[in-house]
Amino acid sequence: MAGQPGFPEILSFGPTGYGDELLFGASVSVAIALLAYALGLIIGVIGAMSKLYGSTLTRTIMQGYTTLVRAVPELILILILYYAGTATLNQLLESSGFSAIAINGFAAAVLVLGFVQGAYSTEVLRAAIQAIPVGQMEAARAYGMSPWLIFRRITLPSMLPYAIPGLANLWLIVTKDTALIAVVGYTELALATRQAAGNTKMYFTFFMAAGLVYLIITLVSQRGFAMLEKRVRRGQRKLT
Repeated sequence: MAGQPGFPEILSFGPTGYGDELLFGASVSVAIALLAYALGLIIGVIGAMSKLYGSTLTRTIMQGYTTLVRAVPELILILILYYAGTATLNQLLESSGFSAIAINGFAAAVLVLGFVQGAYSTEVLRAAIQAIPVGQMEAARAYGMSPWLIFRRITLPSMLPYAIPGLANLWLIVTKDTALIAVVGYTELALATRQAAGNTKMYFTFFMAAGLVYLIITLVSQRGFAMLEKRVRRGQRKLT
């Protein structure tokens, strides 16, 4: 009787190993995280500016959005937005005379995680903008700069040193939150790992391998954000 495949064989690439499945799942997880993070940043910029400079109604709406998302666990939000959002969209389409559509799992994952990330990004960016010395903004207005020019020349470069640590944490959070997408049946690293472990009954091996992949992503990300923070802090005095 042949013995049970060893660690190298079971994680190898090809028809006898599951390395290619795990690599594909990891690439999907990173792609979802990148797009969701970018969407969250866009929402965050809009949300931060709205909470700081918007009308009373706009500030109230954004406050409700950030409070709701931060209060409800991500898993529950994903289930609500994925299933209830899909059902609501199809009901609206059918009531308007259109046929129901099947929501692409990848797009749904990006939209759901981006929506969640947007609330946290809003608060990180809002706090970073408020950390900018008021005199810089007043001087820019005194020179007659337009709001867009103030944002591009003053707000954005001045807030980045304050925002990057928080944004780095949000990136690490979204890379881990991609594992929650497995509950809706879309194949990414967590679901690919669970399927491989179920097929081989080598749960410890596969979940340790998946944990190692997440650790590698974290270490590379930390290095990248450290380099970015060092770059945006050029010319600033180091605190001792």
